[in-house]
Amino acid sequence: MTLDDIAKEIKGCARCELHRYRQKAVPGEGPEDARIMFVGEAPGREEDNLGRPFVGRSGGILNEILVRTGLARADIFITSVVKCRPPDNRVPQKKEYETCIDAYLWRQIEVVNPTIICLLGGVATHSILGVNGLSDARGKIFRRGSFRLLPTYHPAAAGRNRSWHRGLLEDMARLHALVQSELNI
Repeated sequence: MTLDDIAKEIKGCARCELHRYRQKAVPGEGPEDARIMFVGEAPGREEDNLGRPFVGRSGGILNEILVRTGLARADIFITSVVKCRPPDNRVPQKKEYETCIDAYLWRQIEVVNPTIICLLGGVATHSILGVNGLSDARGKIFRRGSFRLLPTYHPAAAGRNRSWHRGLLEDMARLHALVQSELNI
């Protein structure tokens, strides 16, 4: 099983109602051997139009922060808990994210086998870790099986709040340091 195999399944998926509203499914992108995986909430309008993750306004914020912290987007596998845009950009419902996580996300994680998974925002953090309230979890390292997870702010939220922007920047710098220390062991 490869990421391309999973992406083909995602593009033809009709497991929940979200497929009825999409222009293009957004499986994710990045190298199959990425050390870092980002998991966001759901595709937005630009992502839905292009079939690529984090290419809209929040993608611009994410790219800026990556550059500032020395991380390269080309080295990161980026996806979301749901692969289709919810109507009116609403928050994905529990049934929707559970369906995508069970059918696709865990398999993507298994294939990539990243050193660390960065959960971008409250929806990703809640759906993967079961944690309510991002503020208590943000910046802490969690372990689930062999994976380490780092919850942080979603770039869209960071774009609306300067202190969250600083927090996201700090977390990305920490993420970079963690991966560098792993590579030097």
